Amino acid sequence: MAGDSQGGRTAIVIGGGLAGMLAVTALAGHVDAITVVERDRYPDGHAFRKGVPQARHLHILLSGGQRALEELLPGTVAALGEAGARSLYLPRDLLTRSATGWQRRFDERRHLTLSVTRPVLDTVVREQVLRAAVASATRVEVLEATEAIGLTGDPGRVSGVRVRSRDGEPGGRSERELPATLVVDASGRGSRTPQWYAALGRTAPQEETVDAGLAYATRMYRPKDPATAPDAGVNVPGWPECPRGAAYVPVEDGKWLLTVSGVRGHHPPTDAAEFTAFTATIGDPYVHELLAQAEPLSPVHGFRDTCNRRRHYERPGALPEGFLVLGDAGCTFNPVYGQGMSIAALGALAVRTTLAAGGGLRPGITAEVQRAVARAVEPAWLAAVGSDRPYASPDDAKAGLGERLSTWYIDRLFARAAIDPVVGAAFRDVFCLTAPPARLVAPQIFLRTVFLPRRPGLPSPPAVVEGV
Repeated sequence: MAGDSQGGRTAIVIGGGLAGMLAVTALAGHVDAITVVERDRYPDGHAFRKGVPQARHLHILLSGGQRALEELLPGTVAALGEAGARSLYLPRDLLTRSATGWQRRFDERRHLTLSVTRPVLDTVVREQVLRAAVASATRVEVLEATEAIGLTGDPGRVSGVRVRSRDGEPGGRSERELPATLVVDASGRGSRTPQWYAALGRTAPQEETVDAGLAYATRMYRPKDPATAPDAGVNVPGWPECPRGAAYVPVEDGKWLLTVSGVRGHHPPTDAAEFTAFTATIGDPYVHELLAQAEPLSPVHGFRDTCNRRRHYERPGALPEGFLVLGDAGCTFNPVYGQGMSIAALGALAVRTTLAAGGGLRPGITAEVQRAVARAVEPAWLAAVGSDRPYASPDDAKAGLGERLSTWYIDRLFARAAIDPVVGAAFRDVFCLTAPPARLVAPQIFLRTVFLPRRPGLPSPPAVVEGV
């Protein structure tokens, strides 16, 4: 590939968050050196970072994401556990209330989900990545407090990145160009690649959005008496007749995070007293009742940028040579579904696998890699937009007949999954990103979903764990 320097093949990763660090691991062995351009300075210890606006909110790592993370960085899941991440088996350790009632508590033990605060996750993964880089032949440099301000190259090829120091540099070198064989945009929801395309003389990629207008707010708690703390997390997602929801889940150090959410006209407040009152208006009083047994440890933090947005860099002609887009920079989901971190891991694994199978960096390989990343994204995208479509903005693309039929089927399947261990297992396989969506229309699942009668879930949170 053009762009190789005397130092060999080099890569620049824009963004040093989770997706960027996993990109480093995916590229190790395929380039000689990697430079990570990170606009923040990393904090000491497990502290919140300004450049991660969702950091104070609920984060989970689904079983599919864990598998990908372990394949990329063996031992990382154990390291997260040692750092305090909580392990939850679905559905045993997460009580879920839907429009039809409470889900039965099957002791399935198929899907282990990690509940962890974002500072712990980012710190552990970053340490694992940099440790692995030392053991490899790939040199890694992290430029903290450095902002990417544009791409270099021409319409057919990206050849590097223009950067600017956020601290200022003596001698007038606050802005400079970094050449590279490969540039990866892992800068998150705020990616400026569409604008940078224009400066290169390229057309921005086709963009698809589905916006439920959802906002959420989060507060950290600690049970007043650890001996009487709940033995399971709680999830009460909103539904059209009751568009307010909540999730109350344990994290490190005996703490719990409560995230409440609502769509247009139902946004949760960030005032502490009003936040508590809001919990009494969701679809079931159980979460509100639990708060009487807990003490708050933090202010209320709000978040509103929840639009599902997909930029189709994988389509023919949408990607110049020497360039890749990963994570939220290419496809971002409503964060309330907890898919983003797992998809970042699956996308990075797709990069590594495709490069290995394709013989490493060569002309045309980045387009193949981007298509593989898109395939990894697809199941989560379909699930998120299907769930959010009933609340979508009038400006969003309208659902076609196929999507309307799919939405009807998923609604019926979700209700069946709450009471049926067979359908429930299939639903969780897909939701946890360990099976393709086709699993949901396998003959046994289809017949049980469509032809068995629609029945309500349980009337109250289940205390008893059922065998399967």
